[in-house]
Amino acid sequence: MSDEQGSGEVRSEVDGRVLKITIANAQQRNAVTPDMMHQLSDALTELDENPDLWAGVICAEGDHFTSGLDMAKFFAPGAEPKPIPVDKVDPLGLTKRCRKPVVTAVQGICYTVGVEIMLAGDIVVAADDVRFCQMEAKRGIAPLGGAHFRYLTRAGWGDAMYHLLLCDEFGASEAHRIGLVQEVVAPGEQVERAMELARTIAKNAPIGIQATKAAANSFIAEAEKAAIAAIPEIREKVMKSQDMMEGIASLMQRRPAEFKGQ
Repeated sequence: MSDEQGSGEVRSEVDGRVLKITIANAQQRNAVTPDMMHQLSDALTELDENPDLWAGVICAEGDHFTSGLDMAKFFAPGAEPKPIPVDKVDPLGLTKRCRKPVVTAVQGICYTVGVEIMLAGDIVVAADDVRFCQMEAKRGIAPLGGAHFRYLTRAGWGDAMYHLLLCDEFGASEAHRIGLVQEVVAPGEQVERAMELARTIAKNAPIGIQATKAAANSFIAEAEKAAIAAIPEIREKVMKSQDMMEGIASLMQRRPAEFKGQ
């Protein structure tokens, strides 16, 4: 739950057969803290394990889905975020994935880990004011939460590399064009539309729906395993680099970074 410093929380509520999961840290543009990542894992694990729940929706309060990770809480000296337990659902889908369908509703800013959370789900509904950006490489890091392969499976090589390498900001229409988003709606309508889709999915036979998702996952499982296995080497390379330290410092100090390729 949230603490006195306003570090945010993840709330969940049951709507029939649907579990609505809400990211709630609006004062910080829904920046995700380590505690919130674990709370999101707990909610998705409840969805995965509860036989009375047949679909889920991930959304966020306020004007934005998320500005990304709370960098200070993840990367400040002495910060040691605990990994998601292997028996819990990983919100990024790198270890255990949720077996039930997940619809994600996004609005406003949806950066970095926000994109990776939505791509770890199944269907995305975006408000037409949404702004996406996978900017890790701009800060000397790298996408370590699945973007490096899920952009490829959703968008294809050219469009994936275009946005991953430019680290540019793009809108809902572009995300829809390349397949990252399935529906675009007016701002304020994205959550209810996502709930409508989840309720429709939950009217179908859960065994058939879950078998369909499992079959689809099996098709891409081997390629994903190889991409996920590469993450520790990528993390080791970037996290010890001078460029990463410069990227984080420039972000905290709100100035352009000066990279040296080291």
